[in-house]
Amino acid sequence: MRKYWDLISVIVLSLLLDLIIFVAPDSIIRKILGLAFVLFFPGYVFVTSLFPERKELDNLERLALSFGLSIAIVPLIGLVLNYTPWGIRLIPILVSLTIFVVVFSIIAMYRRKNAIKPWIPWITIEDLKRELEWEEASTVDKALTVILIIAIVASIGVLAYVITHPKPGEAFTEFYILGPKGKASDYPTKLFVGQNGTVIIGIVNHEHRNVTYYVEIWLVNLTYNFTTNETTIHEMYLMHTFNVTLPPIPVNIEGNWTPQFETNYTFSINRPGRWQVWFLLFKDREPPIPKECLEGENCADSEAWRILEAINGTIQSLKLNVQVKGI
Repeated sequence: MRKYWDLISVIVLSLLLDLIIFVAPDSIIRKILGLAFVLFFPGYVFVTSLFPERKELDNLERLALSFGLSIAIVPLIGLVLNYTPWGIRLIPILVSLTIFVVVFSIIAMYRRKNAIKPWIPWITIEDLKRELEWEEASTVDKALTVILIIAIVASIGVLAYVITHPKPGEAFTEFYILGPKGKASDYPTKLFVGQNGTVIIGIVNHEHRNVTYYVEIWLVNLTYNFTTNETTIHEMYLMHTFNVTLPPIPVNIEGNWTPQFETNYTFSINRPGRWQVWFLLFKDREPPIPKECLEGENCADSEAWRILEAINGTIQSLKLNVQVKGI
């Protein structure tokens, strides 16, 4: 087995990485093994299977080709996966690369077994000096070689740091309303005067920090002039407000989507006509609400800016068009 120690190690480490990803996905070991799994293992087993003889390539050429071919092989596997039903996702990529590494490791073992003078990695300082022709090299060549080695090590270190310390993703908040059955359908868009309608209000925090959300619900009657592109708000009544503080959660692109905060909201409208129920979302601080609005008066004159900014996208918002008929 010592003859194949390197290939067996690659297989074992690849399978160990698969296990760690499911058992301890945030472990530093996953990041370290993941770098080797993506940047070295595929090219190494591929080169070893193609060139089993010692005389075919020297150690430095094998090392360079292992990194270079890994960078070429992994995107090609991703390209193939992109045209399959599984797509470019964690599990398909993990399984595909593991199969590639295991299959070509077995091929490399077979070819090494039948090689006349097989290449088996075991490098000493003396071997390294001989590879670099250190004794015969001039002072300038030696200096350039040292600088090159330092540059390679530094590049690998920088790459490892970038991969293990990724830039945080985009900060955003999911804000949605669902029908009473928890689906994006069956919204209460047609009601009679005084009839109850129910929606589910949902919020998901992807802001990378704790956020206190303030939700305002307004009943609005407005018209839009298509000639002048102007919105006129005729009536505006505050229906309800609430706030909730939520911790941040990561975006789960692999598993099923799950809600973070949802609450039922039941409302009724006591005036017939075509209305819009606006749901406004504020982060960390809510603009003051005038006393007359809290008392149920028409606030179209003083608070119309809220709806206008929501229409322009300045305020995160949702709206529900409701037609109310008289009894």
